[in-house]
Amino acid sequence: MTDRPGSTEDVGHVDLGARLLGATVVAASDEAFGEKEHLLDAAPVDFQPGRYGPRGEIVDGWETRRRRTPGHDWAIVRLGLPGRIASVDVDTTSFTGNFPPECRVEACGLEGYPAPGTLSGDGTRWHEIVPRSPVRGDDHNVFAVADRRRFTHVRLSVFPDGGVARLRILGEAIPDPRQVDGVSIDLAGQQHGGRVVDSSDGFYGSASTINRPDEARTMGEGWETQRRRDGGHDFAIIRLGYAGAVRQAIVDTRHFRYNASAAVALWGHRPSPRPAPTAPGWRPFLPRRPLEPDTRHVFEVADCGPIEWVRLDAFPDGGLARVRLIGAVDAEARRLAGYRWFNALPDDQALACLESAGLSETAAAAVLDRRPLTGAFRWDRSAGPAPDGVPTLARILEGRP
Repeated sequence: MTDRPGSTEDVGHVDLGARLLGATVVAASDEAFGEKEHLLDAAPVDFQPGRYGPRGEIVDGWETRRRRTPGHDWAIVRLGLPGRIASVDVDTTSFTGNFPPECRVEACGLEGYPAPGTLSGDGTRWHEIVPRSPVRGDDHNVFAVADRRRFTHVRLSVFPDGGVARLRILGEAIPDPRQVDGVSIDLAGQQHGGRVVDSSDGFYGSASTINRPDEARTMGEGWETQRRRDGGHDFAIIRLGYAGAVRQAIVDTRHFRYNASAAVALWGHRPSPRPAPTAPGWRPFLPRRPLEPDTRHVFEVADCGPIEWVRLDAFPDGGLARVRLIGAVDAEARRLAGYRWFNALPDDQALACLESAGLSETAAAAVLDRRPLTGAFRWDRSAGPAPDGVPTLARILEGRP
């Protein structure tokens, strides 16, 4: 393996509000000039002055009418990946005389799939994560978020009205571990918290695309390296969303007809601090296998036990559209994920989970007082017999049948 200048490394946060991960704008107070859905468009802003339609100049963003009554405008986003939010980018690119002078961002954590009426009603508790702050026009307004709780929805408020081109919600995904119990999943998939953390090269396309849950629509939506002239090969390292045992690998070269990688090999590393590409401990679970252009390859793999890190070697260079690693979540990884998830929930969502498990109001309050729970939740018998619901809660946290 040969490292070289031009290596790429993705150590940042993911966009929890990416549409490809399932995010959507569920409601807005107004969208007279620009539809609310533009807020989550993946493409850069493409505003062309001088184009007009029935509503006025055609904008590439969310824009409300000029407010003539008291109040302010707002839009609510359901995150594609619930998680801890690190920063919010309120992008006003192309809005020069019609941007809002101030904004505020709030977030909430809710169970299930609440309807717009529920989210905008008085019963939903919103937590301020960005206080009312000045906004610059035609610029990226990036606000750091210190709140470390896990949220499922975000509400952007603009004062009093105006236009915002894009809303990026960057953070750390904390998937709901209850959704992986008893099923096989794509352990590497972004929808389960998987992330490409390192690659040898990303000259034409970043390796961070290969674990996206969608299908590549063009060659430009995959990982493509420059042509190697040194006799080495390229690599990418993926941190799995959950440590587990990979049973099947899907390597897709869709759209790469003349520049697909000629072969791949897969290596696994046990749960540990992030290993270097050449560190000891990498174990092969897919030996070098040839690839065909523009083809979805399904490979059975060798059992190498529970792994958390995967190194994909691509020979000698070229392009891959998607890589999926299908398997079962390791029991210990599921248990740790359950506690991490529950400890990060806002109190109101945690209470809803406890009530659904069958705990009384008194017992639920006692559990909340003990947060953060450790990785070995047991009811303190000195406080009396375990109330109804505690065994169910333990199963939810630890993923036991």
